Parts: sequence; C-alpha cells; structure tokens
Amino acid sequence: MSRFDSYDRLLRQGALDRRGFGRLAAMLGAGASLSTLWPGMAGAQEEPKKGGDLAIGITGGATTDTLNPLPSTSSLHAATNFMWGNCLVEYGSDGSAVPELAESWEPSADAKTWKFNIRKGVTFHDGKELTAEDVVWSLNLHRGENTESGAAGYMTSVTDVKADGSHAVIITLDSGNADLPYLLTDYHLLIMPKDSELTAGIGTGPYKITEYDPGVRVFGELNENYFKPGRGNYATVELLAINDPAARTAALQTGQINVMERADPKTVELLSRAPGIAIHRAAGGGHYPLLMRCDTAPFDNVDFRLGLKYAADRADIVDKVLRGLGKVGNDHPIPSGDPFFAKNLEQRAYDPDKAKFHMKKAGYGGEAIPLSTSDAAFSGAVDTAVLYQQHAAKAGITIDVIREPSDGYWNDVWMKKPFSVSYWGGRPTADLMLTVAYKSDAAWNDTFWRRPDFDKILLEARAELDPAKRTAMYAELQGMIRDDGGALIPMFNDFVDAAVDTVKNFELSPQYGLAGMRAPERVWMEG
Repeated sequence: MSRFDSYDRLLRQGALDRRGFGRLAAMLGAGASLSTLWPGMAGAQEEPKKGGDLAIGITGGATTDTLNPLPSTSSLHAATNFMWGNCLVEYGSDGSAVPELAESWEPSADAKTWKFNIRKGVTFHDGKELTAEDVVWSLNLHRGENTESGAAGYMTSVTDVKADGSHAVIITLDSGNADLPYLLTDYHLLIMPKDSELTAGIGTGPYKITEYDPGVRVFGELNENYFKPGRGNYATVELLAINDPAARTAALQTGQINVMERADPKTVELLSRAPGIAIHRAAGGGHYPLLMRCDTAPFDNVDFRLGLKYAADRADIVDKVLRGLGKVGNDHPIPSGDPFFAKNLEQRAYDPDKAKFHMKKAGYGGEAIPLSTSDAAFSGAVDTAVLYQQHAAKAGITIDVIREPSDGYWNDVWMKKPFSVSYWGGRPTADLMLTVAYKSDAAWNDTFWRRPDFDKILLEARAELDPAKRTAMYAELQGMIRDDGGALIPMFNDFVDAAVDTVKNFELSPQYGLAGMRAPERVWMEG
C-alpha cells in the first residue's frame, strides 16, 4: 500500500488524528503528487479501444431540463454533467478520492484550510486554458443564499475560496472536515470557464455537447484534447431519456441503445439469459424512500410518521419489488457498507399493532392518505406504493396511491407533494449524505425535517478526528433520523444496469449506477 493509498483510506474512514494530519500536510507539501492514483484504466485488463458510437438509455428526463449543472437532480443530469465537465476530485470506482482537475491537495493540521494544486495544460472546449480563477468562480456559484445549486448544503461550511497564483486554490472551512476531497466529487461542482454561460455546457470533459433536446436527447462528440489517458474512448455518445423501464429494455434488445440504466428487477433474470447481454450489478448507498413532509400536517406529527414507518413490511418489498437485488432499510440513509453505519441500531420491523398505536396517538381517524408515485422515481415505484398500501391496510391505515405522470415528476411532485416516493443515489461519505438531505438548511432537505440539535452534532462530527467519537456521533444522527425524521426507507437498492457484451470496462461504483454515472467516459467498444 502506497503512502497515498494510506492517506485516502484514512480520510475515508476518518481515522486521522491531528498529529497525523500534520504529518500528511508536511508530506504532501513537500511536493508529493496524488496523480499516481489516477485510475485511467481502473480494473481494465486490456488497452481501451478507440472509436464507435455509444447510446445509453437513461432515466430522469424532463422537458424542463437544462445544461446548467447547479439544479441537476436526476441520472440524466449527472451523466450529462460528467460528459462535458470535470470536478476537482473524482470518486473512484474503488471508493477512493482520485485527483481530477486538482492534481494534489494539502490539508492543514486541523483540516480547516486546504490547498488544491490545479492541473496545468488542461483546456476547456472553447480553447481557454484552465486556471485557478475558473475554479474559484465555479465553486462560488454554489455558495450564498440565492444559489440554486443542489450542492449548496455541502458548501455552507466553506467560508472562503481564493486563488493562490495561477494554478492553486485555497479553500477555507468554518471547521475541520476530513472529507472535503469527497465533497468536491459531487456532479454539481463542475469547473467552467470564468463568467461563462451556465447553460452552455462548456467544460473540460471528454465530450463536447453538439446537440441537446431537453428531456429527450443529449449528443456529444469526442473532445480530442481530453487530458485523461485511457478515458473518453467513443467517437460519439448519445444519452436517450427513456423513463419507462419496459421501453428501455426493448431499446436494448432491439439495438437502439448499447447500455440501459436501471434494469427492471422483474426482468433482470430473463435479460441475463439473453445472448449478447451483460448485467452489471453493484451494491452501494442507493435507496428508495417514501418521503413525508415534516412541515405539512398530518406529517408534522412524529407519531403519525412512526405509525407509517411501522406499517411497512420491508422484507416483502425487497423480495417482491427488488427481487432480492438489495437490502432492507432502517429509515436512515447510511448503508451497511459505510464505515459509520450504525450497526447497533435496532432494525425496525413490520408491526401493525405499533403502527395502530402511534396512529391513534396522532389522532388518525381512518381518512385516506395520498401517496404520490411514478416509475419515473425508480423501476417498481408504483408496485412499492401498492404493496405498502396493502401492508398499511392491516394496521387500519388507508393509503390512496396516486399515479403521477412521469414527465415533470421531479419538478411537480418531488419536494412538492406531502407524501411521495423518491430515490437517492449513494454519497461518498456519511457526512455528505446527511448534509445534502437532512441538514436543516440543505437545498435538498426533501422531508423538510429541521432539528438544530441534529445540525450541531453533524457539524461537530465533521470536524472530529477521533474515529471512535466520530462513529458514535454518526450513530446518534442515524438514530435521530430513524425515530423522528420524515423518511420511510424500506430498502437499499443494488445498482443494476445492462449492456451489450461488446461494451467493456464497465466499472462498478458504490455511489451510482452507470459506472458512477461516468460510463460515457470510462467504457469502450470491443473490436
């Protein structure tokens, strides 16, 4: 194991004390570079082939889509962003923080000040060379009360971003954060030319967007000057928005696409037996929640929320909806593979009697509770709602399943309707997951759950460098969400994609499907 492997592992696990941070800061400051970790062909057993055309069927398209990376919410947006743009840091397929536009970084001893050394010789699609000023401008777009960025929750801890010469950036935080490199892997935090038009799609990425039909199609041509060896191998990449799982499957089988995101669990086994088709399955932090708005009656009552949580038969949902391609959830968003997973937190079980108790305590009188759903959320979202309706009925709870249109689901239903089905991809660290979705002022606090004591512990955990103390803090936070929050999380889903078997180097990721939403950059065509 190299010293840089050790550095990344310790960052990921939070196992750095202040003395260790000082040693690492001195080591990296002495001119060491993390660029040797760059997995240009991570896991590849052969040289990448160049050429060919790649077509991917993907979810999350809507007619209101834009190339502006700040408000991105769906798989289509994330994959599009990584086609044309790069971040300072890349989330590696092995879960490591890999240098991308930053070739190295140097933390202070208390992890409050970080220096990122910017890669030289990288050019934007318009020919402009990347400088520190571009990085400062791009990151500052995600800060401030008026930003529309989905990464705003992450950036609230940033107090200053400034250039240090032409190819270094200093990021200052309000408290120490050992996870900062992972924060900077977020697909919203793309680096663009200073003062550029946000909807132009101009970045440093492997493909230049040459055709764009919002909610329908994204077409990119290879950036011949791409700076990563072994990446960006197809001549063209096309993303086709196909929200219906049956339509995506048909498109793959008929040759309209080479890769499909989110294979339907109902058909995975059958699809795996089809000649020329490969299934790509990865476990990770993805999960399918039923979201209750805690600022809206009757979901503002904790007993009402608990009653609905006890009314879910999680094992039945995993078995019938995911067909075993996932794990039972416990009403918090941290997966069992995360080093800060609260393993001693009791698993909530299906209990109609407890559900009745809490609903009665909340004053529930049997009235119908609308639950909005659509397979735009995930394959099987409607089935999940119907199954839950059946489970809840045994507790005397009436669920009215509302099948919403797929187009516009993320604009018109998510974070709008008081009770709805949704999905989350994983996040590299527990802190990032909790910050983006559960911190009171998070832009994507989609349960509208706000607790100042939660926020306080979250900030303290982020800065805590003692691993035992940090683990205890994150366990407490998971317990608070489980017992008081507005997310009913019955399951963690495996990421299951399918592709023709001539698509090679499909690097599985614990964070998202489609090779961490970087399939356009990472894969190549055989022959």
